[in-house]
Amino acid sequence: MARPVTLFTGQWADLPFETMCAKAASFGYDGLELACWGDHFDVEQAARSAKYCKNRWEILLDHGLTAFAISNHLVGQAVCDLIDERHKAILPEDVWGDGDPEGVRKRAAKKMITTAKACRAFMDAKPANADTIIQGEIGGSSGKRRGRDFPAVVNGFTGSSIWHSIYAFPPTDQSYWDKGYKDFAKRWLPILDAFDKVNVNFALEVHPTEIAFDIATAQRAIEAVNGHKRFGFNYDPSHLGYQHVDYVKFIRVFKDRIFHVHMKDVWWGHGDGTVGVFGGHTTFADPRRYWDFRSLGHGDINFEEIIVALNDIGYNGPLSVEWEDSRMDREHGAAESCAFVQDIDFEPSTIAFDAQFDR
Repeated sequence: MARPVTLFTGQWADLPFETMCAKAASFGYDGLELACWGDHFDVEQAARSAKYCKNRWEILLDHGLTAFAISNHLVGQAVCDLIDERHKAILPEDVWGDGDPEGVRKRAAKKMITTAKACRAFMDAKPANADTIIQGEIGGSSGKRRGRDFPAVVNGFTGSSIWHSIYAFPPTDQSYWDKGYKDFAKRWLPILDAFDKVNVNFALEVHPTEIAFDIATAQRAIEAVNGHKRFGFNYDPSHLGYQHVDYVKFIRVFKDRIFHVHMKDVWWGHGDGTVGVFGGHTTFADPRRYWDFRSLGHGDINFEEIIVALNDIGYNGPLSVEWEDSRMDREHGAAESCAFVQDIDFEPSTIAFDAQFDR
């Protein structure tokens, strides 16, 4: 096993943090990617309380777990979005406030800056001996614990003021989309500068509904923020595959901006022909759907090609399972997915395979 295998807790936020830790350990994970909702990670407490951060680590280590990243997708979504009543269901009360759209966006931006500070405080609170406490030997037979020096990362969404115009009717010209990228830059550059001040990277999960949802829009987003060094990606092939975007090419194109990796599977072309890639206003697991998220190994993503590409670019951070499959019991799926990632991952070669022929 070349890299630590972690579990994203976003889909498990209904469980208390200690319960989540116990389950993840029993499933065989090396650590958690902490969601900033439920009671798993409170950014306000973490940003102001060393005791809170110390307590999170104590609970993790009591269960033989570590952490490399936190994730605040829900608040990040509101920074650029056209706010409507759906956002109230996902946002903290102090961000939603009176629901005035511009107020929501500004409060969301402020919360993302706090998230950066919280991430820094949490990572700084990691005990020096944490890597000798966690279960198993992360890093393979060599004993090298890859991921130990992995940079602090906040994963999340950005939202988008132009996603609703994805299909160009009424007719949409480039100047309209340019305004969306300018809005993104105006709102996110101050956030990214705040991330830089505390030495934390922001990793956008490229995803429909975000300012970047494929390779072309990811390139455009980078350009919009002038190549800001703190702006990169939480690579997740599942959001690219069903769009027919080359998800392995994404790794190679953005090799210097892959800050974190989600392992998530998806299948496509399995519906009955009545629903297309846009989803047909159906819910997940509807048998008519063209695509659906699947537990690792049950979809159409070629993970071996992903591991090869990650090794080629020198990515040594965690592989974080984001488990989503409406057709499967989540505990069965999470345990099976952990084993799947541990089996599919491998360390890159340290020799040329044909260098021995002249010996």
